[in-house]
Amino acid sequence: MTSDNPAPPTTSEQALAIVRSRYAQPRLPDGTPAELRVEEFDIGYLVYAVFPPATDAAGRPQPAPPGGSKIVVSKESGETVTVPNYPTESAIALYRRQRQ
Repeated sequence: MTSDNPAPPTTSEQALAIVRSRYAQPRLPDGTPAELRVEEFDIGYLVYAVFPPATDAAGRPQPAPPGGSKIVVSKESGETVTVPNYPTESAIALYRRQRQ
C-alpha cells in the first residue's frame, strides 16, 4: 500500500508511525518534541500529545489553553480522523458515535 493508504495498524507503534507520517510533531514551548501517547481501544488507536501543566510566574497552576485535537487511527482501514481534545474516554466515545 502507499503511504496515503497504509496497511491497517495492528500495534500501537504502527498507529503512531501512521500519525507521525501525516501530521506535524507537536512541540513544547522550548521547542523540544512533545511526548505522544497511544491508547488502544476496540476499533482504533487514540494518539495525542502530552504537555506539562501550565503555571504562572508564581508557579500556580493555570488552565490548559483551549483547542487542540487528538487523532484516531482506524484499526479497520488505517484512516486517520481528528477529534476534539476531550478527555480520553470522551474522545473515544465521540469517535464511536461518529462511526455508527
